[in-house]
Amino acid sequence: MPTDDQARAADELTDVIARFHRRLRAASAAAEDELTPSQVSVVARLGRDGPATTAALARAEIVRPQSMRTTLAALEERGLVDRRPHPTDGRQVVFSLTEQGALLRGTGRRARRGWLAEAIEAELSPADQRRLAEALPVLRRLVP
Repeated sequence: MPTDDQARAADELTDVIARFHRRLRAASAAAEDELTPSQVSVVARLGRDGPATTAALARAEIVRPQSMRTTLAALEERGLVDRRPHPTDGRQVVFSLTEQGALLRGTGRRARRGWLAEAIEAELSPADQRRLAEALPVLRRLVP
C-alpha cells in the first residue's frame, strides 16, 4: 500500500503530466490541428517504432482493436498511413507512415521540441536543468 507521501507525489505528478500534455498539444496544434489525440499518438508510435499490425498498435496504445481500426482508417483516408500485406501472415496487414505522415510527425515534433527547449532555457536554472536531466531515467522506468 502506498504511503501518504507516495500518494501525494502520484497526485502531483498526475496533475503536472496532464498540464504538460495539454501544453505540448497546444505547441503542435498548427501542425496536427485536424487529428484527434489518438491519431496523433498512432502517428508518433509508427514514426518511433516502425510498421505494425492493428493488433500490435491496439495493445501498445491500450485500446480495443475495433477502436484502432477506426483510428487507422481515418489516418489512411488522410493519406498519413498505408497498409501492406504482412510478410509472413497473409491474414494480417501492416501499417506504416506515408511520406506525408512522416512529414506531419516531424512538423509537430519540431514544434513541441521548440516550445519545450525554450521553456527549459527560460524557466529553469542550470542546476534545475541538470536535475531534470537526471530525473529522466527515473521517469522512464515508470513507463517501460
